[in-house]
Amino acid sequence: MTGRLDRRTFLRGLGTALALPALDAMAPSAQLLGRLAHAADGPRHPLRLMFIFVPNGMHMPHWTPAREGAGFDFPPILKPLERHRERLLVLSGLTLDAGRAHGDGPGDHARAAATFLTGMHPRKTRGSDIQAGISVDQVAAADLGQGTRFASLELGCEKGAQSGNCDSGYSCAYSSNISWRSPSQPVAKEVSPRRVFERLFGANDGLSPEQRAKRARHRASILDAALGEARELSQQLGTSDRQKLDEYMTAVRDVERRLEGNEDEERRRELDESLNLPRGVPRDLGKHLQLLYELTALAFQADLTRVVTFMAGNAASNRSYRFLGVAEGHHNISHHGKDPKKLKKIARINHFHSEQLAFLLDRLAAIPEGDGSVLDNTLVVYGSAISDGNRHNHEDLPILLAGGGGGSVSPGRHIRYRRDTPLCELYLALLRRAGAHASKFGRSCGFPRGASVSTTSYR
Repeated sequence: MTGRLDRRTFLRGLGTALALPALDAMAPSAQLLGRLAHAADGPRHPLRLMFIFVPNGMHMPHWTPAREGAGFDFPPILKPLERHRERLLVLSGLTLDAGRAHGDGPGDHARAAATFLTGMHPRKTRGSDIQAGISVDQVAAADLGQGTRFASLELGCEKGAQSGNCDSGYSCAYSSNISWRSPSQPVAKEVSPRRVFERLFGANDGLSPEQRAKRARHRASILDAALGEARELSQQLGTSDRQKLDEYMTAVRDVERRLEGNEDEERRRELDESLNLPRGVPRDLGKHLQLLYELTALAFQADLTRVVTFMAGNAASNRSYRFLGVAEGHHNISHHGKDPKKLKKIARINHFHSEQLAFLLDRLAAIPEGDGSVLDNTLVVYGSAISDGNRHNHEDLPILLAGGGGGSVSPGRHIRYRRDTPLCELYLALLRRAGAHASKFGRSCGFPRGASVSTTSYR
């Protein structure tokens, strides 16, 4: 191709704005890149941040590696992630002090979700006077989101109320959200894969009601609407870029087909009121998670956003996992009282969610970017703000950091920190690596560079 392709090029059709993946034609010349490579301070490709919350803690004996450092053995819950060993940091000993009661009594689940990304103790109220803190994703989005179509995406698998009493006098807003734009304004998550897909790849603002109805009636494909522009663009690209464009559009179409298949299934069944799922949300949790993870990967690939939060379940989620042989609600059995049968079921649920995380990492690792992959330029924080669901404790949390971080971390290790090391120290380190302007976060002011675990041990 002669000339450079703008990074913000979209393929447009009726109600479509399909962003493109990173192509060689979007890069400066090789000569210029060679000069920049020596002067650049940080990764050449954008760094993405993703934060994944899982409810009700973990069965910690099946989560925590016995050995520290490199070459540790993967315990049962983490076993599905072993193929990504060289892109994982298992972080033990991190604490969310803000999740503790501090005189407020019960309500650990609500506090867990409210503090997971804010690091701030929430005001105990069931009214409208909620108060938590600005979450790390929104701090990052304020800087990283300026160059993307969406500053951040907030996703999840369970709808949640934004008012009322959900946990011992704590508002449901605390249990239903981990992303907070301001101390009093949570950012509601989207649980419908179809709505996420339309938001990422649709451009419905320019459609008349008649056009919108026509498209819905004929179930027109997003790709079909942009296919003409795609063919024209492909003729101008080199061989490598044509392959990247074809693989990307195939992936988008694959997700679209799966969404259509899910909607066909929805028409054949009644709404499951027990899960509070709207139309278009898969009944199968594995399908639901994987569709949303696929959409996250596509959003990162096309640089539609660089910041994503994901709630695998609301705080104190009582979803049953019958497909795993667990008929009881998750929250109910998390109060296991050291019953071996309940502990085994909790570990089964934890293992299932690790399998889904492995699916996401597989997907990110499969997307080429520069000399590596999108996973190499991403950092995913995964874990829970409660350690043992029976004890409701907020220290020694189950936390993973996955991805290469643009070369800013040295993964492949299990690190054990001193007791009560703030989780917010990790967040502050990630904000610095991503280029966000933050000298402190939550209750954590961090330490000088080179002087502390907060800025050196992740390398």
